[in-house]
Amino acid sequence: MSHNTFGHLFRVTTFGESHGLALGCVVDGCPPRLPLNEADIQAFLDQRRPGQSRFTTQRQEPDQVKILSGVFTDPETSAQVTTGTPIALLIENVDQRSKDYSEIAQKFRPGHADYTYEAKYGIRDYRGGGRSSARETAARVAAGAIARRVIPQVTIRGALVQMGPHKINRANWDWAAVNQNPFFCPDAEAAAFFETYLDGIRKSGSSIGAVIEVVAEGVPAGWGAPVYAKLDSEIASALMSINAVKGVEIGDGFAAAELTGEANADEMRAGNDGAPRFLSNHAGGVLGGIATGQPIVARFAVKPTSSILAPRLTVDKSGAETDIRTKGRHDPCVGIRAVPVGEAMLACVLADAFLRHRGQVG
Repeated sequence: MSHNTFGHLFRVTTFGESHGLALGCVVDGCPPRLPLNEADIQAFLDQRRPGQSRFTTQRQEPDQVKILSGVFTDPETSAQVTTGTPIALLIENVDQRSKDYSEIAQKFRPGHADYTYEAKYGIRDYRGGGRSSARETAARVAAGAIARRVIPQVTIRGALVQMGPHKINRANWDWAAVNQNPFFCPDAEAAAFFETYLDGIRKSGSSIGAVIEVVAEGVPAGWGAPVYAKLDSEIASALMSINAVKGVEIGDGFAAAELTGEANADEMRAGNDGAPRFLSNHAGGVLGGIATGQPIVARFAVKPTSSILAPRLTVDKSGAETDIRTKGRHDPCVGIRAVPVGEAMLACVLADAFLRHRGQVG
């Protein structure tokens, strides 16, 4: 009854809790002789790392990754490369403050997994939420860094496109802007607004949700498989597995329900390279569960952080009615740091799709 593993040929198992000694993952199925060192992984972990601005939790975790297995120095090139055996990665926790959670040890946070973990297992780690904490996603980002080495021809990028009810202006979309503000926002004007908006949310002791968009370019037509291994269904499953995610859509998603058949169809003309040239991408790069060769586009909705200072009605473990407010260090918008997590999950799914495609059709 283990449910801590995802993927088929490129397979990832994560372990660890928010306030445990460490967390990490084991990546199995990575092809051999791919250059890989800790710096390749660290660059992506640094994007997700907490405490980098006032808009994220102030928990100070360096998230320094260690490669424990699965690499060796290539005698021909002297570079450290993968061996084809399981790659174990470890990230130590160094700034836990478990005492911050002592007051809620017997209470269930509304909107959090506290109650359901207790109902399922009869025990829960109340310190930061244990496995249900967003801290678990650090291991996913580390695995995603390895996945990118498997598919170097694919470019994967993510951005925050909505915070609360406020959406970006897509006419202002600039990928270069994503790394120039603390929100991973591609619209510089919206990013400036988000600073003031989130400051108000943070100072009130509350939290807010967000929508993240991830895009993969360079995926060739053919990856994915019908009927029960559809590429879009596996992307949706991977993104939905991220803690705090409550909705996923591919391409136009739910907006497709408002379109006519004429408007929704991605018309084709002859391309110069012999492949079809699509005139639109309402399908988000996937048709029939198989990649079309267009950019793969997915969005996911991240709910507001459940750990807030504002008092909420709840019950305790004995069933008695009470109220609760959560002290400690929490993200006022956990969706911000979900951007590199979404990228990582998309990378893992696509690396797996590539290996499976190669295994079936060569």
